[in-house]
Amino acid sequence: MQRLLEYATHHQPLALFAVAAATAVLMYELRERARGVGAIGAQDVVRLMNQGALLLDVRSAEDFAAGHIRGARSVPAEQLTGIVDSLKRYKDKPVIVYCEQGDSASGAMRELSQLGFGQVANLRGGLRAWRAEQLPVARD
Repeated sequence: MQRLLEYATHHQPLALFAVAAATAVLMYELRERARGVGAIGAQDVVRLMNQGALLLDVRSAEDFAAGHIRGARSVPAEQLTGIVDSLKRYKDKPVIVYCEQGDSASGAMRELSQLGFGQVANLRGGLRAWRAEQLPVARD
């Protein structure tokens, strides 16, 4: 330990860089874990769909028309709060939110949870992960 302190005092720029790098890695890991809370894989989505879960696609209407999970409803993220009244019957049922990569859906998932929806999940990796598992995509 003494040698480490001696090294750090003699090589301050390197020591500061090591601390900054460790902090950056830690922050990245914490952010990824926070984003992953409530995220489920594609196979779990299929299982919940078979049990009657509601799927919400929070991408733009154009992206939805280009390809979406069969049975999903198009609700662009910016319009989510405006249609909450029409979704009230799903407050106690599973609701799965997805976007292209999972980033926008994380915010929508938190928003729905704050509005009283009890079983909200995010498709981990979004529609890209769905396609990567070669699951079917519908087009309008």
